[in-house]
Amino acid sequence: MRRIASHYLLDRGQILARPLLTVDDRGRILAVEQWESLDRLHSTEFYAGALCAGFVNAHCHIELSYLRGAIPRGTGFGGFARAIGQVRGGFSAEERARALVAADARMWQEGVAAVADIVNGATSFEMKRRSPIRYRSFAELFGLCSNVESVEELLQHPQTTITPHSTYSLQDGPFRLSAAMAAGAPLSIHFMESEDEQALFDGSGSLAAWYERMGWLCDFLHYGSPARRLTESLEREQRLLLIHACCVGEEELQLLNDHFINPIAWVLCPRSNDYISSLRPPTELLRSWGAMICVGTDSLASNESLSIVEELKCFAGVPLKECLAWATINGARALGLEAELGSVEVGKCPGIVLLEGLDMSGSEPQLTASTTARRLI
Repeated sequence: MRRIASHYLLDRGQILARPLLTVDDRGRILAVEQWESLDRLHSTEFYAGALCAGFVNAHCHIELSYLRGAIPRGTGFGGFARAIGQVRGGFSAEERARALVAADARMWQEGVAAVADIVNGATSFEMKRRSPIRYRSFAELFGLCSNVESVEELLQHPQTTITPHSTYSLQDGPFRLSAAMAAGAPLSIHFMESEDEQALFDGSGSLAAWYERMGWLCDFLHYGSPARRLTESLEREQRLLLIHACCVGEEELQLLNDHFINPIAWVLCPRSNDYISSLRPPTELLRSWGAMICVGTDSLASNESLSIVEELKCFAGVPLKECLAWATINGARALGLEAELGSVEVGKCPGIVLLEGLDMSGSEPQLTASTTARRLI
């Protein structure tokens, strides 16, 4: 049993000063209290900074970790997709395996408790079997010529369900069938990451030009927009993680909110967006709509690290207590893990993370350029 004290506990969007946590040997929270005098705290560990629950990385492609530094910044949406195809064959199985293990270990050390991970192959499952991190794997159906049979083998792995990649990369039949096969599980869909996604439905933009050059015909353009394709193809009860959303506006938010019963998890990956295209997610718009925002890192092909804290630093002006809720309890809710993870409550085993290097000169702690996170439990 451990007793852990700090300056602050940031949990579920609230701040508790002078927290004192009692945790058993399995990491289960036994008590959440406040200390009055440090001198009277026997057998208690004190850490300067702020405590929070373990992070939930709500969008990752950990199997691409071997591509760190292999693709230059600023290639743009289409250029990045082409670059992956050009460089991914130049790495051995051993290099890929080492990169997976290293990325997983670093996330664990930095406080990640669960990951919503996209899989296009089976390379990551052995690592996941050994990892202390909770992985929820989404076998991604991708490509205008693809069908669900291409991912059936991946679905045999634990905690793995099918998901369509996006609204622009699947024909109508496979898109609808993959959603039906998810059988109540959430879908993780790349959504309006670039302006080209809407432009495709208008018959313009680089996606439309690429498909025309390849001789590929899309049988879904009659929906008129990515958002309408979702509302007219998916049941109202469908749970969704919509990833990136850099080009989402009020029209899309209204349409989706009117259709879907369950709150949509809007998963923002700001450093990946900046790496690829210098676009930024519409954070303030989503906040003004009361959206359920979550945080992801995407992959090391389009990011310098899989650090949740570094992602949070991109949300300048958002109170730390708010964006930490995005990275903890909101991510847990999106994955259906809120009964176990995402908040520091008696009976849970969420992991305990320490944020160090904060600015604590004001009424509330805030991130600085030097803030880091490390796992205590």
